[in-house]
Amino acid sequence: MEESELISNVTVESTGASVANIQNIKDSLNQMATIMSDVGYDAIEGIGQFEGNSVDVQAMAGMYPNVVQIVALKSSGISTVEDLKGKKVGVGKVGSGVEQSAKKVLEAVDLSYDDLSKVTHTGYADSVQEMKNGNLDAAFFTSGVPNSNITDLMQQTDITFVEISGATADALMEKYPFYKPYTIEAGDEAVYDLSDAVETVGIQNMIIVSKDLSEDVVYDMTKRYYDYLGSEEVSIGVLKQLEREEIAKGLIAPLHPGAKKFYEEEGILE
Repeated sequence: MEESELISNVTVESTGASVANIQNIKDSLNQMATIMSDVGYDAIEGIGQFEGNSVDVQAMAGMYPNVVQIVALKSSGISTVEDLKGKKVGVGKVGSGVEQSAKKVLEAVDLSYDDLSKVTHTGYADSVQEMKNGNLDAAFFTSGVPNSNITDLMQQTDITFVEISGATADALMEKYPFYKPYTIEAGDEAVYDLSDAVETVGIQNMIIVSKDLSEDVVYDMTKRYYDYLGSEEVSIGVLKQLEREEIAKGLIAPLHPGAKKFYEEEGILE
């Protein structure tokens, strides 16, 4: 891909995830960032961690989703979200995106932590270890698909993927519009090699840009991202699953004018 005439001296920073990324763009410290849509939604609405401090978030493009994956020991008898009642459940580290999703999914079936027999705030690896030891019946994972920790667990233990579908998914998506339906397909050796597909939900990751960037610069970046997704250069597995015709659709934030112009020219806006 040839060099851009509009963009040079790109620097990449490691930051403290979505909340920090939005704040850095607001404070003009960064001009482009990746965020999760749930945090973006809170920022736009001025709720949650952005209570009374809404931010003008502008989107460039969608990325792959972080998929809510609930895994239970087959021996636990858990097959639905309601079945988590009275069980020992790992919900992710305190304040993490995993825990945020766990709370919302439980709420969708009128459950709270008080309804569970045990709640552990464990990260992925510790949740898997605790399930192997029989100390947890189930655990929440919110990540790209596949999650290597779940793959590790499956190699040693019989598990069930708990679906988030039907009325549960409907209740969740109605209250929190950043959730979207997601199917983990069956028979894909690279993705758990399931015998049956699993219906669940995901939260889209997205690229946001500073509203102060010019239309020409964002148009150029959007075109390059679109071209990249259609090339043989994509090396990240979850990005290979991303249909480039879908990257302008279902976003929770308004498009930057430069991105909007490109998508309109390509005819891929909703």
